[in-house]
Parts: sequence; structure tokens; C-alpha cells
Amino acid sequence: MTGGAGYVGSHAVKALRQAGHEVVVYDDLSAGHRGAVLGARLIEGKIGDVAAVRQALRDAKASAVMHFAAWLVVPDSVTDPAGYYRNNVIGTLGTLEAMAAEDCRRFVFSSTCAVYGEPIQTPIRETHPTNPINAYGQSKLAIEHALPHFERAYGIRSVCLRYFNAAGADPEGELGEDHAPEIHLIPRAIAAARGGRPVDLFGEDYPTPDGTCLRDYVHVTDLADAHVRALGWLSAGGASGTYNVGTERPSSVRQVIAAVEQATGKTVAWRPAARRPGDPAVLYASAERIRADFGWVPQRPDLNTIVADAWRWHAAHPDGYGHRHE
Repeated sequence: MTGGAGYVGSHAVKALRQAGHEVVVYDDLSAGHRGAVLGARLIEGKIGDVAAVRQALRDAKASAVMHFAAWLVVPDSVTDPAGYYRNNVIGTLGTLEAMAAEDCRRFVFSSTCAVYGEPIQTPIRETHPTNPINAYGQSKLAIEHALPHFERAYGIRSVCLRYFNAAGADPEGELGEDHAPEIHLIPRAIAAARGGRPVDLFGEDYPTPDGTCLRDYVHVTDLADAHVRALGWLSAGGASGTYNVGTERPSSVRQVIAAVEQATGKTVAWRPAARRPGDPAVLYASAERIRADFGWVPQRPDLNTIVADAWRWHAAHPDGYGHRHE
């Protein structure tokens, strides 16, 4: 598993091991944490190093790859498209090249709802037009477009999982979200509740019930479960496909702030800010396809549950994993 020491990847590592799979993590620890793999075997390396990826696949006798090793900060992708294309496109193609050379034929790819761009209609189905408005979404879509060619040429079958907003933390308290800097709303609101920087409210005049953006927050353990099911689908001979992973329940920024205040018992300081370019008013998934094919139904879809799990992690781990990238 590439990027298995990161936020979503580490939760998938835990879910896979609980399901009886042997997992080897391949991560350069540039954004991940050694402690997040919970004792799974960790190989340090970069996805752009095809020879190193081949060696890791060979040593692990890998039969499948889950790929989490992407850069994901949308504003950074606007200012550094070269870096995002290098890591997210060239690096991923190198991983696929290594898989082809080592006869590893199953690939689960972490994609994103950012491939859709500005939604024409909601809930968003997988048939919705793809028109990314930033380099991050475009880099993910580039790999989605490449995968059918890798299947025809090398027999690599794949599942692309288009995440909506990953959130929450391991309910058992072993894993959580630890980014530097933190980019996601829920941990930023938790930090504000603990006396940190106020949350920026990017726009209060959207055509939504409370004027703030609506987003689909999906619990990270439900995301992990989707990956386990995707691997099972491929292992059983299932066809390649693309699937949304979301709850079909949109929540507003103000609702997130209220949920954090409820969970923490503290006030979340916030301040008004201008709309960010390219922020749609409403963005949430249709999960009909993944429900029908994989039997996936989120077990922790309620926003208050997601926020409460995140708060327990941050309260117990005020410094995250303690040592950056170690």
C-alpha cells in the first residue's frame, strides 16, 4: 500500500489487517507518520522510484496495490501544478509500471470528487461530467483516464474510489488526522475550540439554507471499509469501475461548527472571509453504485458522530502522533 502512513491510508491498513489481509506499507513519510501503521511492515521509498517500487512489490509478493500516495491540497495545486503532476501523475504511472513488470494485477485508486468540478446537478452520480477546476482534480482524472489502457495492455484491473470529504477518526482511538498545516474544516474547528486560530467562513451568501457551503462528510473508517470491499470485488473477478464514496447527506459549514461546539462544549471562534474561487455551493454524492455492487453502507454517517470521533482523537493526542514524519 502506497501512502499507508497517511490519514486515510492508515485507517485502510487497520481495516485490511482486521479483515485478515497481510499489508506492507510503502511511504516516504513526507506527510505520513511511522506510528500510524500500527506495527505493519513499513518500507520507506518514493512512488517515482520505479525500481524501488518493483523491489517492494517483489519482496512483499504483492497481489494488489492500494494507492494513497497523492498530494491533496487544492490551493497548492493551483500554485504548484508542476509538483502535483509530477507526484500525482508521473509517480502513479511509475507505480502502475512497476505493477505491470511484477505481474501485480489489481489496483485500488484513491480518486476524488474534485474530478467533477462545478456540479451541474446534485446528488452527483458517477455519470456526471468531469471537468476539474484545479490541478489536483485534473491529476486524479488523468490517472482515471490512463487505467483502461493499463488494463488492455497489462491486465491490471482497477477500482477508482471518488472520495467526498474524508473526516473523523478511528472510533477505537488508535488513529486520527494529523496534517501540517491542517487543511480540513473539522480539525481546524476543533483547534479553534481549543483556543487556536479562528475558522475562516469562506462565504456566507451561498444559495443554501444558512448561506454556507454544503459538503458530504464521510467517516474515514467507512472510507477504509470501501477499500476493503473494493479489493474483495477485484479478488472475486469483478470488473474495473469507478465509484463515489459519500453519505448522500450534505452538511453546511455552520452545521460543522455547531457539531464541534456540541462535542467539545466550547465555542468555536470564526471570522467572515471572502468566497474562494471554485467553491461550489452544494457538493454531495449519490452512492447508489457502490451500494449496489459492493454492499457498502456507511456505518457512521451522522455528522455529530463523525465530529465526536475526531474530537476524542484530538483531545487524547493534542500533538497528533507526536513527532512529525517519524
